[in-house]
Amino acid sequence: MVVGAALAAAGAALAAWRRTHRSSSAPGGPTLVRGRTSRNVMVARTAARIGRGYAADSARQIFADASRRQELQAQRQLRTATEVAETLGSMKGALMKLGQLASYLDAGMPQPVRDALSTLQQDAPSMAPELAAAVIEEDLGMAPDALFETWDPVPIAAASIGQVHRAITLDGVAVAVKVQYPGVDQAIGADLDNTAALLALASMVFPGLDAKPLVKELQARLTDELDYRLEAESQRRFAEAFAGHPFIHIPAVRTDLSSGRVLTSELVTGARYDDLADWSQGERDLAGETIFRFVFGCLYRLHGFNGDPHPGNYLFHGGGRVTFLDFGLVKWFEPADVAMLARMVDTIVLQRDPHAFRQAVEAAGFLKPAPSLTDDQVVRYLSHYYQLVLEPGATTCTPEYASETIRRFFDASDEVVKHANVPATFVILQRINLGLYAVLAGLRATADWRRIAEEIWPWVAAPPSTELGRSDAAWRARARD
Repeated sequence: MVVGAALAAAGAALAAWRRTHRSSSAPGGPTLVRGRTSRNVMVARTAARIGRGYAADSARQIFADASRRQELQAQRQLRTATEVAETLGSMKGALMKLGQLASYLDAGMPQPVRDALSTLQQDAPSMAPELAAAVIEEDLGMAPDALFETWDPVPIAAASIGQVHRAITLDGVAVAVKVQYPGVDQAIGADLDNTAALLALASMVFPGLDAKPLVKELQARLTDELDYRLEAESQRRFAEAFAGHPFIHIPAVRTDLSSGRVLTSELVTGARYDDLADWSQGERDLAGETIFRFVFGCLYRLHGFNGDPHPGNYLFHGGGRVTFLDFGLVKWFEPADVAMLARMVDTIVLQRDPHAFRQAVEAAGFLKPAPSLTDDQVVRYLSHYYQLVLEPGATTCTPEYASETIRRFFDASDEVVKHANVPATFVILQRINLGLYAVLAGLRATADWRRIAEEIWPWVAAPPSTELGRSDAAWRARARD
């Protein structure tokens, strides 16, 4: 959608770009294009290169045998995806986030494309070391070599808004230092300031959507990510809530070494998401259970949701122990908001009352009143999102389920979708449908999700059903005492 929009505007944009091109660059680092027009042209140029490559490869395939055609197709996918990844990586900002999201959502995407885009999760092109050092000196008043006992100028991860360096503090503590890309605030602003285009796109996908408050909320949440002080505060709240937890870990923040563009926290090492492909299915199941418990436990107990559940934001330690990273996109809910979500769960999962469920969905703002729709239609469409917890018993979260969830979410031909809405308050929660389930599906995580959920739901508060559940319950009991 982004590429299509850019191509449509490319002709007029190119002339303007020649007059108004603005960028910042440094030796050894990628150029960061900031202006909206410039960024649109950059995407359009990438799309044009992709189109030329597709045409050339198509011509070659005419004269190739079946095996050679498959080889050419795979090569084209890899070159195309890599080029897109490099372009989005250089641009940073919100457009790169689309690449991150696409890298793990849909199991139907060709594997070479997924592999290339997956580099955006933590291995995107990084900025030059002197740029990172300059940001630290501007914000904290000292160069990193003076501020830290040891400073590694080579980043260990680079993503959409900043990159992470290892360091040792003057008091001997190993830390991870996240440094924001200079000018990324302008880059994200350029991606988000075209409200009219965002409204048009949202209305096209969801015909019944009340788009203005939705777009405003998205803009606010993505803008919040630019202030690392907000992220530090959220990370501290989560860290305090899970202090001493047996299998959920949040790195501690070093406030004295943090600022609006620099966030320093405890350095944690562990296996990455892709590494779990070599782990036993039992270990992957435990990791999935911990992620599930963290997301829904935070929502119903803390009334908070960390809205960026992509594979690059976890470190795994075995036995279900997981470290959670990146708290830039956090939403804190009012008790009344969580009560609405609980009512929907209660009426469709526990009471199995179609009419009460429809009333709950309408009261929460997810569905506009529509006399043409029956209660059964509403339940038939929306029950998919509760599939993992509808019935007790071991259930595997599969890539097919995650892909169907995404397709169903964007299926504008469905009668229910025509009257559906995404309330601004709950827009970040859609990352459960468009992120969390994809993460669990990548693990093929299996558990009795219904029993685990009943432990988490405060109005049920069922006894523990797994070893992790018993460990969690014991920790909570000690915390209360």
